[in-house]
Amino acid sequence: MRKARFAISGDDEINDRASLSEALTFDVRAPETIDDEQLALHRVAMFDLAPALLFATHLVWGTACLLQHPDCLKESLSSNPILPVGLALVADALMFAVLRVRGRFSIAPHLLSRLLMGYIAIGGALWMDYGLILARNDMIGVSFIALAFGAGLAAATIVSISSPPIAIVNALVAMAGALAVSRAPQALFGIGFLGLINIAYSIASARTVIANARKRLRLEAQARKALHFVDEFENSGRGWFWETNSAGTLSYVSRQLADDFKVEPEELLGRQFTDLLSVDTSGDNMREERTLGFHLSARFPFSDVIVRAASDEDIHWTLSGNPVFDEQGRFLGFRGIGTDLTEQRRSEQEITRLARFDSLTGLPNRALMRQTLDEALRNAANRRKGCSLFLIDLDRFKNVNDTLGHPVGDALLRQVADRLKSVMGEHGQVGRLGGDEFKAVLPGTVETGLLESLARTLIEQVSRPYMIEGHRVTIGASVGIAIGDPGRSCADSLVRNADLALYAAKAAGRGKHMFYQSSMHTEATDRQVLENDLRQALDRNELWVAYQPIVRTAGEEIAGFEALLRWNHPVRGPISPEKFIPLAEECGMIGKIGQFVLETAIAEAARWPEPLRVAVNLSPIQFNDPSICDRVASALTAYGLQPAQLELEITESVFLADNDATDATFSKLKALGVRLALDDFGTGYSSLGYLRKAPFDKIKIDQGFVRGAASTTKRNSAIIRAIVTLAESLGMDTTAEGVETHDDLELIRELGVSQVQGYIFGKPVPAEQARELANRVTMEADGFSAQREPRHRLMRRAIAAVNGQPTEIRLRNISAMGALVECPHVVAPGTMMTIDIVGVGPVIGTVRWAQSGKFGVQFTEHFDLARLAPKKERTTSPMLSPWHVGQQRSAS
Repeated sequence: MRKARFAISGDDEINDRASLSEALTFDVRAPETIDDEQLALHRVAMFDLAPALLFATHLVWGTACLLQHPDCLKESLSSNPILPVGLALVADALMFAVLRVRGRFSIAPHLLSRLLMGYIAIGGALWMDYGLILARNDMIGVSFIALAFGAGLAAATIVSISSPPIAIVNALVAMAGALAVSRAPQALFGIGFLGLINIAYSIASARTVIANARKRLRLEAQARKALHFVDEFENSGRGWFWETNSAGTLSYVSRQLADDFKVEPEELLGRQFTDLLSVDTSGDNMREERTLGFHLSARFPFSDVIVRAASDEDIHWTLSGNPVFDEQGRFLGFRGIGTDLTEQRRSEQEITRLARFDSLTGLPNRALMRQTLDEALRNAANRRKGCSLFLIDLDRFKNVNDTLGHPVGDALLRQVADRLKSVMGEHGQVGRLGGDEFKAVLPGTVETGLLESLARTLIEQVSRPYMIEGHRVTIGASVGIAIGDPGRSCADSLVRNADLALYAAKAAGRGKHMFYQSSMHTEATDRQVLENDLRQALDRNELWVAYQPIVRTAGEEIAGFEALLRWNHPVRGPISPEKFIPLAEECGMIGKIGQFVLETAIAEAARWPEPLRVAVNLSPIQFNDPSICDRVASALTAYGLQPAQLELEITESVFLADNDATDATFSKLKALGVRLALDDFGTGYSSLGYLRKAPFDKIKIDQGFVRGAASTTKRNSAIIRAIVTLAESLGMDTTAEGVETHDDLELIRELGVSQVQGYIFGKPVPAEQARELANRVTMEADGFSAQREPRHRLMRRAIAAVNGQPTEIRLRNISAMGALVECPHVVAPGTMMTIDIVGVGPVIGTVRWAQSGKFGVQFTEHFDLARLAPKKERTTSPMLSPWHVGQQRSAS
């Protein structure tokens, strides 16, 4: 007969019957596995009531003997039948007690089995002794003795039938008793045969019971494991289980499903499963509902069907299920799993948002802004109306990160984003490209006047001070503007053009806006070449230091010199510091170059007479370097210069990050004994606040206030007088920069300025000449008596909106402040207009006077006359006004 075998979850296969040796020894040997130990415990439990059964048997027959022969108690111990019965009862009680307390004392099951074997042997021997005493003393009839003997044997057989070892002991006790009572072959054969039958039955039963018990234990273990997995799966929140009966009503639901409806699981049982689904008739949901309905009605498996829960909240599930049939093929219902997709859908939406929006500022990111620009250009082609692009770069933002840390920088970017959105309003979409770069797309906006107004407002708003975590932070912004023609411009070219305009705005001094011009391509290439040359200029000894005299106003004695960096390019010749200093700041070389100037100037000043000082400019990057004080001290020691002979000129830009580190640097520098001067005073923000905090020894009045100060049409003299009064009140010296004429020098003297620096006393000279001048006592002023602003005499054509109509005008006598305009129409004084100079670009000005056919315009900002330099002749107007506007003008 073929034996069936079972394999459960990869464990060893189990026979449907245990082996013979295992059946004989299982109960009395120590368990080898945890499963065998559990099985042994169950088998020992079968004997819990066995002592009670034998106790009842012994008690009944002992009582019967006592009733039939009351005088037996008077017999001697060897002839008293009650004695073995009493001992048997004591053994029964003790064994019963041991079985009851086995768990408390952790008695091993195989030891209990061995104890039971001894108990059966002792109990059987006592019972046989009881029968022998009765038979030997003829106290009771033979039939009673046989009946008692059989009852005891039957009870013991019932007790031992479940365990082969105990059955063997019982059979041996029975044979021994039979031999003691009778030597008749028939009796011995009968008892022996019955004993063997009992043993064989016990072995066969034990083999089956042990095998089945093992299978059951394995199945229970697997069931517990499966239930554990189910609980873990449900509690993890990754999914839940559901089950319906053949009628489609729920017979089981997980708690997670009930939690979605804020009820207990029992409240959902008995409801139709489809009642839990939303009846939303939107396209996708309707298709999913039909798919699920088809599978349920057709009793067909389904998986990953997305449905919406019939709940007030936006809950989505993905369902999978299988129909269940019994062995006869009858449909019992569906059983399946579900997963909550709500968080996943939210995560996907968040991922989509993060892929399109900047996580820090909430503005559209680079990808979305590119998409916006593409759509704006396509729309411009359809509407025949152009599109403009702003590229915005924050000035001095890196300094904030370096001095105050990235958390403050992040907070600053968020505030900047809010201001940009406020300025742009409905004119366009603002986005962040990364770092401190922003972009604005303005669909349909091409008027240069509006674009300039937006750019100026944007720069003004961004440049207002910020309060972040107790720090007062001031930055700026530069803007590059490009205008795209409808149907002609592509996104790449527009971005490139705006980028070139941004570079031009930064090169013009930052805090400015510039429109794209075709000449900027050449300028950008030239700028890149110049940057590469600058990186090698220091190693090639192309950089050198010039010294400009600083003269006392009263006696015209030399007070010292200012060290000024110069660059002699091997091909280009001398290059203006206004051109290469900003470039050095951008490419990260300003620190290295600044250290070169500092050491060179200190080394040269050590050769001058001791009273003379040398003034050295410290860039904001140098000032914010934690090692600047050590560098200054090391240079002073290395070249033997007295600290009081070194004057460090610092601009208001160092107060960008107004924090404890700035104050500490000032304190350390003053502790060295060097002098501190505030350079370019009045051109920055909140200068009075800086003077209140920083320990300056001198204020340098910017040349913008000095040049032309003697003119009666300007207020410069009043400003200079106020600065001098303030400095004297604070115990500070003053130096007027850029003095070039005798008129201005005389005014400077009258206003009480301490020192003068400018071409009137000499231009910057090499170290050798400065050494000669240092040994002179006084300097003689040399220059013109007065100064008039340079003017451009050639006539220039331009376009301006006069009374709302594009009009061609002519500009003459163009200066940095204004121009004479010839115009065929009457213009009222006070009118502000944007003048688009052909080949130059737009400028904004206000009409100050007007006559027939002409008027005078004053520019709102200083106009660079270099922009009027001759250029290659063009056949068309520059791309400051879109081509279609030009067509409209021609048509008019």
